[in-house]
Amino acid sequence: MSPLARLPRERKPDWIRVKAPGGTAFAETKAMMRRLYLNTVCEEAACPNIGECWTKKHATVMILGDTCTRACAFCNVKTGMPRAVDMLEPQHTADAAAELGLSHIVITSVDRDDLPDGGAAQFVKVIQALRRTTPGTTIEILTPDFRNKAQAAVESIVEAGPDVYNHNLETVPRLYPTIRPGARYYASLRLLESVKRHDPSIFTKSGMMMGLGEERMEVHQVMDDMRSADVDFLTLGQYLQPTPRHAKVIDFVTPKAFDAYAAIARAKGFLLVAASPLTRSSYHAGDDFMRLRAAREAKLAKA
Repeated sequence: MSPLARLPRERKPDWIRVKAPGGTAFAETKAMMRRLYLNTVCEEAACPNIGECWTKKHATVMILGDTCTRACAFCNVKTGMPRAVDMLEPQHTADAAAELGLSHIVITSVDRDDLPDGGAAQFVKVIQALRRTTPGTTIEILTPDFRNKAQAAVESIVEAGPDVYNHNLETVPRLYPTIRPGARYYASLRLLESVKRHDPSIFTKSGMMMGLGEERMEVHQVMDDMRSADVDFLTLGQYLQPTPRHAKVIDFVTPKAFDAYAAIARAKGFLLVAASPLTRSSYHAGDDFMRLRAAREAKLAKA
């Protein structure tokens, strides 16, 4: 069988099954998030890795509330009119990083098309609070596309100095009208490109969900587009349907197929590639950051 062979949706494979979350450390992480009034993408997006990550006291904070102004077909975060921005959220996020003893933290958010800046100022405040409270913590942000506000939003966030700037393309351009209807593929590419233009020292990262009906050559083209935008780090993971009302899983991509995609991506020049059925944007992010930094140092040493 070809390594790119896929299994029909009806046969849910063993390789994407995970243990149910639980245990003392998991409960402590959850209690702390509730105490600090913080939302996490781990919970809101129904991440399959929550048990593993929270047991290690790793959590991805989702700022700007728990309600998104968009309704992407793949996302489990609720849609509606968000509440006012929580002015205590930046310091609460920094307090959580300190309490968890995080050496690396990932900050993401819902889409906030209702805000004049799309929520960029809150990202800046969170980064600043983290720098004050836990100066040794490296910071990775995963932002929305800041529709119609991207240039000013990106500039302000880049000036705040995150270590990694992530923005996911999510899928191939052909599937955007059904999977990511509120976004534009080339606008997201330009956002990633603009990060590097403003500060080449910041690592850029982007990812895709597999199993939505994308074709192999379409995935290769997205890789080429990312490299044209000088993206450093690529993540590829299996899409899992969170509820019956969301987009269906067209197929389950095999681990061998992920390995094949990873080999192609490395050949195209990404500094780092994480590709597996359970890979998610912030999965093992701290370890990956160390590998990313080492890869850049090795590349510079060869230059």
